[in-house]
Amino acid sequence: METFQLFSSSASGFGIFDDSAQQSPAIPPPPCVEVLASEVPSSAINNWDLVNLDGVTLLKGRVSTQQVFGLSNSDLVPGKYEGGLKLWEGSLDLIKALRSDIRTGLASFGGKRVLEVGCGHGLPGIFALLEGAAAVHFQDFNAEVLRCLTIPNLNANISGESQPSPSNPTICDKAEVRFFAGDWSGIDKLLPHVSTDDNCGGGYDFILMAETVYSVSSLQTLYNLIKKCLQHPDGVVYMAAKKYYFGVGGGSRRFLSLVEKDGVLSSSLVAEITDGSSNVREVWKLAFK
Repeated sequence: METFQLFSSSASGFGIFDDSAQQSPAIPPPPCVEVLASEVPSSAINNWDLVNLDGVTLLKGRVSTQQVFGLSNSDLVPGKYEGGLKLWEGSLDLIKALRSDIRTGLASFGGKRVLEVGCGHGLPGIFALLEGAAAVHFQDFNAEVLRCLTIPNLNANISGESQPSPSNPTICDKAEVRFFAGDWSGIDKLLPHVSTDDNCGGGYDFILMAETVYSVSSLQTLYNLIKKCLQHPDGVVYMAAKKYYFGVGGGSRRFLSLVEKDGVLSSSLVAEITDGSSNVREVWKLAFK
């Protein structure tokens, strides 16, 4: 499996979250929209890889930012492209942690509503769907990522083939599967399952997210979205992230500090990964106190 880096490993190269990428002038985010499963372009994915995760095998497509956005593979353009075409390590860490909790009876997706935030490839959400979730909704900043990568990935994993039949683009007839693109500050207005004080039982049973807490400027917005969407009182958030994202100030600990100060959710460490392929990675579980 390819390992993608948030930062360049050499002084002459540029990772997508290097300081140079952050200097681009801010532009308004794209509008929040629902993306339909039928909107996949015919040439979305030509290359597929197998991802093996302790006995679970998933398909993932390879799509370049040049193909989709006309950008070099190392580019991040705030307000335009947020890295959703790359497979981050945290997505795989998250699936492993979920599988472990399922084995030990600490989690079950059967009949549950799931939201994957910042989904990119969507592998954690796909895993939840394969584990029997009743509804899985995928959110990414870019509609292009959903059309060119997330939906094809889901089709391939449900059908078991890298080229599912074009006559059946609806993905899965046993669960509600939907896709939403847009910024975290406004996407809740489109999401079907949003928890409110007068909507008892509303919200998502599980919110899954990997590598979403790299930017300090978006942490509060992300946290606000979680509180709006998480089912009260039993909903659970699984978050995979690096402990620190050097150079941009974000990370799991910075986000958890915000959570602790708010006092609404509690946090517990599920897994810590120190395999040397990056700085320390973690998986955390959040729930209402």
